[in-house]
Amino acid sequence: GFFQSDAVEVDVKDGANATCLYANWMMKFVITYETNSSDYKNTTLNLSSNVTHDGSVCGNDTQAALLAVQFGEGHSWSVNFTKTNETYQGDFITFTYNTNDTTVFPDAKRKGPVTIVVKDTMQPVQLNNVFVCHNTDFLEAESVTQIFWNVTVQAFVQNGTIGKKESRCHADTPTSAPTVPPTVANVTTASTTTASPAPTTAPKPVENPETGNYSLKSGNKTCLLANVGLQLNVSQDKPLLININPKTTSADGACGNTTATLKLNDGNSTLIGF
Repeated sequence: GFFQSDAVEVDVKDGANATCLYANWMMKFVITYETNSSDYKNTTLNLSSNVTHDGSVCGNDTQAALLAVQFGEGHSWSVNFTKTNETYQGDFITFTYNTNDTTVFPDAKRKGPVTIVVKDTMQPVQLNNVFVCHNTDFLEAESVTQIFWNVTVQAFVQNGTIGKKESRCHADTPTSAPTVPPTVANVTTASTTTASPAPTTAPKPVENPETGNYSLKSGNKTCLLANVGLQLNVSQDKPLLININPKTTSADGACGNTTATLKLNDGNSTLIGF
């Protein structure tokens, strides 16, 4: 549940060299593929540091805008945007991965490019507003989970100037006092501010996590049950232990014919996907 990846920034210009489409985001892909031994493996495809955006299109009143990026050994991703007189929104996302990339798919039975098309869940955004979503979003289709976070995008930029007003995704909307979004999704850091130095005391040991009961339904039937206590041990300069509190954690996900996904969100920038 702790994602590290390269950020992507794309600034598309029109004929007058003015910005018409801007995006900055992070994403990665979890792909299930068949091996030569006819079993199935999960692999993770990250963006490389070298990303091109050939084929991106500004768009206008009659033509959709297109944000297209290419990376790695024959992989590509794109999303097109449509507009009305007042709003714009993402339409379809197209993702192509190439199983000839032996670094990511070392023993793939099927060779060559595989293309997945999925409906974008982006909400309509007022023209000249910037869409921002720091929280993690998942799109699942055809054995591929697309994971996005720290998204900033504006299509149909007017007069070459990025808008100053933000339209936040629903997941970013605070339910109480607003918090500062994380710079890397799914990593929770603790900070303390004191007026004067506190006396030195021995660190309080972290207690065992409380057990939570989580479930998913498919129609009227329960399709997944989990009874589990969760503690995250984050390796960094100063190790961080996080207990997931079931009282403040929501469960989401889906059950399919061959796979099920359980997503737990503690409402404090920590998200775990099973």
